[in-house]
Amino acid sequence: MKTRFLLLGLSGALLVPGSSGAQQYPARPIRLVVGFAAGGATDLSARVIASKLSETIGQQVVVDNRPGASANLAADLVVRSAADGYTFLLANATIAMPSLFAKLPFDVKKDLTPVSLVGYGPLLLTVHPSLPVKSVKELVALAKRNPGTLNYATAGVGSMTHLGMALFISLANVRMVHVPYKGGAPSAIAVMTGESQLTFSSVAAALGPVRQGKLRPIAVSAARRSSTLPDVPTVSEGGVAGYDASSWYGFFAPAGTPQPIVSKLGDETMKALVAADLKERLVSQGIEPAKGGVEEFAGYLNAEISKWAQVIKSAGIPPQ
Repeated sequence: MKTRFLLLGLSGALLVPGSSGAQQYPARPIRLVVGFAAGGATDLSARVIASKLSETIGQQVVVDNRPGASANLAADLVVRSAADGYTFLLANATIAMPSLFAKLPFDVKKDLTPVSLVGYGPLLLTVHPSLPVKSVKELVALAKRNPGTLNYATAGVGSMTHLGMALFISLANVRMVHVPYKGGAPSAIAVMTGESQLTFSSVAAALGPVRQGKLRPIAVSAARRSSTLPDVPTVSEGGVAGYDASSWYGFFAPAGTPQPIVSKLGDETMKALVAADLKERLVSQGIEPAKGGVEEFAGYLNAEISKWAQVIKSAGIPPQ
């Protein structure tokens, strides 16, 4: 009888994912699903991170591009994958904006497990050089003197540049006219040519025009200054308290993935992100490496979902 109970206990221990299982993990290559086409900015960042993570974790991390439906196809694929620690999602801030979509085949909070925040992609608020403002304070003052006169270009309705400006308008209590374009490049060109007066762009995309004097930098959208443009203040420092509209990136696992595996991948990601060569490559792409573990990312995700739901509702942005 004692032998029988001992065998049962041993078999049960093998079935429960514990620290020994996490130490043996991973035993084969890991698939990193990315909801954007190969060759794009997000894909390039994903490959840089995957390469470094392959070194630290001891197994190859393979990028699997699954573009479409605002990256929701990739998220749905991961949701439906086995929760065994061999399929993960690299998502951007759009994953925290489910209210943008009329119908999603998954629930972000229920069907995905946050693993690690990877980095922040701050936006840069820029204006046409002829606009008589050089700071957030001056821009807000000009907008209040001329309500509904200034127009801002975005990459499209519901884009990060649109939501970033919607949050700015709400917190600064100003009125501006939205002019949506089909992508970030056309919206930036519109401001450079004077067709529109201001816009948010990624730091990497705006850097060239800023250095050429075609755009004037006003502020960075993140809570912290950009390593690429350390002399440019944040929107919050400029007087719009509490403003933060970063386009961040993070790893997610299918719900039900054993916690030791989630923790291990999260820890290995943090190790990779402190490597000087990876930090340098990410910063060159306009991404600030993140810090913090699984619990911090989960809390940040919940706060982002609540914040953007309110912004989308207040701005009257219809579900797609």
